[in-house]
Amino acid sequence: MHAPVLVLKDSLKRESGAKVHRANIQASKAVADIIRTTLGPRSMLKMLLDAAGGIVVTNDGNAILRELDLAHPAAKSMIELSRTQDEEVGDGTTSVIILAGELLHVAEAFIDKHYHPTVICRAYTKALEDSIAVLDKIAIPIDVNNRASMLGLVKSCIGTKFTSQFGNLIADLAIDATTTVGVDLGQGLREVDIKKYIKVEKIPGGQLEDSRVLRGVMFNKDVVAPGKMRRRILNPRIILLDCPLEYKKGENQTNAELVREEDWAILLKMEEEYIENICVQILKFKPDLVITEKGLSDLACHYLSKAGVSAIRRLRKTDNNRIARACGAVVVNRPDELQESDVGTGAGLFEVKKIGDEFFTFIVDCKDPKACSVLLRGASKDLLNEVERNLQDAMSVARNILKNPKLLPGGGATELTVSASLKQKSSSIEGVEKWPYEAAAVAFEAIPRTLAQNCGVNVIRTMTALQGKHASEENAWVGIDGNTGAIVDMREQQIWDSFNVKAQTFKTAIEAACMILRIDDIVSGIKKKQAPGAGPAPSKPKIEEEGDADGEQILPD
Repeated sequence: MHAPVLVLKDSLKRESGAKVHRANIQASKAVADIIRTTLGPRSMLKMLLDAAGGIVVTNDGNAILRELDLAHPAAKSMIELSRTQDEEVGDGTTSVIILAGELLHVAEAFIDKHYHPTVICRAYTKALEDSIAVLDKIAIPIDVNNRASMLGLVKSCIGTKFTSQFGNLIADLAIDATTTVGVDLGQGLREVDIKKYIKVEKIPGGQLEDSRVLRGVMFNKDVVAPGKMRRRILNPRIILLDCPLEYKKGENQTNAELVREEDWAILLKMEEEYIENICVQILKFKPDLVITEKGLSDLACHYLSKAGVSAIRRLRKTDNNRIARACGAVVVNRPDELQESDVGTGAGLFEVKKIGDEFFTFIVDCKDPKACSVLLRGASKDLLNEVERNLQDAMSVARNILKNPKLLPGGGATELTVSASLKQKSSSIEGVEKWPYEAAAVAFEAIPRTLAQNCGVNVIRTMTALQGKHASEENAWVGIDGNTGAIVDMREQQIWDSFNVKAQTFKTAIEAACMILRIDDIVSGIKKKQAPGAGPAPSKPKIEEEGDADGEQILPD
């Protein structure tokens, strides 16, 4: 009689070993294949249907993957890569997925030969260090004050996007917006916060050419009392508040019982005096415009309009902060703490305009705005959404250049140079890591190969010619023209990539590939769904004891 064995039943599903590695690699390759055709200027668009029945048409890798509904855990972590890349540098979302998918694809052969994943990961990490060193060697510095070179760079980075057909328009908008919000922190450092201080306002109607960057801020609000308050003021004095201009209500639900009618009059008078007092404190500073994030009572509106002051209420905190940065005001918490230095005097014009059916407030022509709004016009909402996605990418590219002004050649030239350098270096690597290291070098060729495929040229002939040219170091700038598929010098064609984007792409792809290769167990603790009408699920898994051939004994829970 052999010893009893405990078997867990219906509780944990477990897969392990090479089976898991293969499943993960297949899932990652499937994700990469979905967006492979969206790389480069000749990229295809994807039409996505969301759960609510809405349609998104885009070739932005991150936007496509965001809409996918996947069950496989490894595929989900691939999608996370694209999101990380988008948040960090705003570009290269498609490249990072293709590169990670290719790195996993070339690792599959080593898994089949029973290489240990740690060995493959060690080789990949070494390849990453060496590839970043190659990037540093071939990068060239750029003058951020040279508008023409900045324009060329941003244009080449977003040349793969839908809006590239509109010429310099998006690149111009992006450079204007990012240079506006850039703040020098000294010691060669710059802070460029494009998420916080650049607001994109999309208004359907008009032409795309009517889009512009405002030297100031716009938001979807009208003045509180349109008949009494001015809608256009030159050089306004602006006061920003984040407190209500209403009578203070009790913190907890306060009930007051009044016995005599005169007490009611006293209460109303107290309320009136309180609001008048607040308004007097504000009017002391002779403002032309008062903006508050909270409510503004009719009585306060009366006092302000009597003094010729325009007022706007219930503004978003983010918009209020942008106005403060644009016109030099300080957002004040209590009216009695107002000082002259808190009043914003940097704006040249306050104006309320009607565009379409809605009123928009413009605070523009600011002297030194550190925040701005980008006004986008276009035929339809779908078009404007795609233009906004492209603009966000362009602004991220411009921000990366302002933060780290270095350039690398585009069109797959950088990847081919890195690949050639790693192949040369692999001969000096000893031991079992040599082969995965060489495979990583080959994986970098996935980017130029995909570009060639999307152009419709003969891929094998083009890749062979490129590899031949990159065998000598003088041809580090040779790559594929994404429009024609011809082999050209990137310096002549002005096709560039930002150093930050490339470095981040390599780091994210290789680190993610290593992480997925290190997974050797997938344990699912998800309970099976019960049939309707069945009783409650057992709280513990059923444990069986397998005895000898006489039969099974079931242990109680």
